[in-house]
Amino acid sequence: QVQLVESGGGLVQAGGSLRLSCAASGRTFSRAVMAWFRQAPDKERKFVSAIRWSSGTSIYADSVKGRFTISRDNAKNTGYLQMNSLKPEDTAVYYCAAGGLLSPTAQTYNYWGQGTQVTVSS
Repeated sequence: QVQLVESGGGLVQAGGSLRLSCAASGRTFSRAVMAWFRQAPDKERKFVSAIRWSSGTSIYADSVKGRFTISRDNAKNTGYLQMNSLKPEDTAVYYCAAGGLLSPTAQTYNYWGQGTQVTVSS
């Protein structure tokens, strides 16, 4: 079992930055993948980014490439999503997820956090 706790959301103006954190606990995370998804009101949950914990290999949605950076701290068992040049359309609840495949598909992730709200004002 893996527990995931997100933090770092908030309200920011367009063009600003936020860094989300996802603290993982429970069974070993060494061979897992951590991902970020987001869900805007009345919209389906969408993939943002994912990182393979062991190698640091990462993938991104086209909408965030060049603006968002995913990373992890092995010692702290914590993943991060650095979000720069934020736009109003980035407003959503951001969810951290863990699974075994480096994939943009939500169904491949077994564990989910509770979500953290990110609001970008124009």
